[in-house]
Amino acid sequence: MLQRPRRRCEGTAMGAIVLDLRPGFGIGPFSLGMPICEAFAQIEQQPNIYDVVHVKYYDEEPLKLDIVISFPDHGFHLRFDPWSQRLRLVEIFDIKRLQMRYATSLIGGPSTLATFVAVYALFGPTFPGIYDKDRGVYNLFYPGLSFAFPIPSQYTDCVHDREAELPLEFPDGTTPVTCRVSIYDSSTDKKVGVGSLMDKASAPPLPLLSVYMEEVHVKLAEELYFTVGGQNIPFGASPQDVWTELGRPCGIHQKQVDQMVIHSGSDPRPRTTLCGDYFYNYFTRGLDILFDGQTHKVKKFVLHTNYPGHADFNSYIKCNFVIFASEFGGSFQDVNNCKHRITPSTKWEHVKEILGDCGRAAIQTQGSTSNPFGSTFVYGYQNVAFEVMKNGYIATVTLFQS
Repeated sequence: MLQRPRRRCEGTAMGAIVLDLRPGFGIGPFSLGMPICEAFAQIEQQPNIYDVVHVKYYDEEPLKLDIVISFPDHGFHLRFDPWSQRLRLVEIFDIKRLQMRYATSLIGGPSTLATFVAVYALFGPTFPGIYDKDRGVYNLFYPGLSFAFPIPSQYTDCVHDREAELPLEFPDGTTPVTCRVSIYDSSTDKKVGVGSLMDKASAPPLPLLSVYMEEVHVKLAEELYFTVGGQNIPFGASPQDVWTELGRPCGIHQKQVDQMVIHSGSDPRPRTTLCGDYFYNYFTRGLDILFDGQTHKVKKFVLHTNYPGHADFNSYIKCNFVIFASEFGGSFQDVNNCKHRITPSTKWEHVKEILGDCGRAAIQTQGSTSNPFGSTFVYGYQNVAFEVMKNGYIATVTLFQS
């Protein structure tokens, strides 16, 4: 698990910040279900508060474990589903570092202990909790919210078999102090059991007809098809066609001279660092569209997977593309029967099984030898090129017409 410290502002106070607690919905500016790029945007807007940020992920298998944004100075972190990259769970792991506001009351922080009695008084009656014998922790649940209380070994009889009287107080008159608070979508409540919250909490469902992570079907050398909105963008489309189908691009920029042109057999001697071609950037769709500078027609598509550990991470939302092997052609209505599909979760070894070996890779350094993530490898086939990370996952897919 790698940790990526962002930055630390000198002179930042170490006192506990105050964030609004929203059971089942989130905390402060962080809402359950938000894409990871929106969380980073919130962090960038308040650099004096979120001055130390760690990003944790499993570098070798990025789809195996959550992507975690951690705030060690404030005692909480955000867990994002590794596939959808949406916030599924908020965990406060150091209650003394974070003060929470619920309605008009405060709880947590260095001055307001989050004891069992205080929690019960603030949030009201609830069903008896669950005692985890292995961890020695009593878990108390409210809709979309849970509190974990460590139980001293001499008082475990007080919490066995869900027979504890609430609020929980020990025979010596003391009451436990929570060691962890979890916030999750309330639809998870029915699935929660001992030790299962970490695994079973999921992001809330997307709104109907949301285009976030919609499937984008690729027909090699022909077009892209967007499954939610039904848009088709073929090669040769004009900028007006693209605006009509996808709306205004998030950005437009002129293309630099292609460093791979030397491999094409054409004259590799550029007279300038820019050429006439230009990109439409659709960051919220994980897509770049390249237009020919003379004909003003689509000549390339670039699809981004937004994996952590790549230089472009957090620049794009993941494009949920589906590429069907060319030998399984046909209309978009019947390609779902194809067994050989390439998606953002397909590893390079499986791509080669589907499309065959394409020979040696070109090495790409993302424009700088000081890039902390290292080089990637570009493999070319007819009408498609794959940029592959060192862990074997696809970083980008470039579509073109040979």
